[in-house]
Amino acid sequence: MSQNNTIDYFLKAAWQNVANKYNNIATQFGFTQAAGYILINIHKDGTPVSQIANSTGVKTTSLSRVLINLESLGFIYREACVVDKRSVKVFLTPLGVEKRKIAKDVVKGFNEYLDAQFTDRERQQLANMLNKISDIANKYEPQTVLEEK
Repeated sequence: MSQNNTIDYFLKAAWQNVANKYNNIATQFGFTQAAGYILINIHKDGTPVSQIANSTGVKTTSLSRVLINLESLGFIYREACVVDKRSVKVFLTPLGVEKRKIAKDVVKGFNEYLDAQFTDRERQQLANMLNKISDIANKYEPQTVLEEK
């Protein structure tokens, strides 16, 4: 099996193209695709860091780096929870609200563009296949290779 003929190759290549397009657009507005995705997941009343990590799938070390960057850009600020000092909520600054709107508009516009390229049937097939791949990947248990005696 050729490396560039595997299912995961096509998934990664497609996602990389999408992420690169988002990054190219986001840099025009002073942030990255990852930062925009995080901004979209910060709610008006603040969002706990743990919830941002769960909803974005970003590992805590990467999330911490992006949050520090967003804070230095003046897009967010953090506050410790009054009840539990270990819990930190992230809030958008007025500039962050503007950038969040831009990020949402970019995602909406790009998805409308992508959506228009598919028929209803193709879109449903794609969604079904991606869900199937996700389910299969979650169930996969690698077979251990027995060492020769």
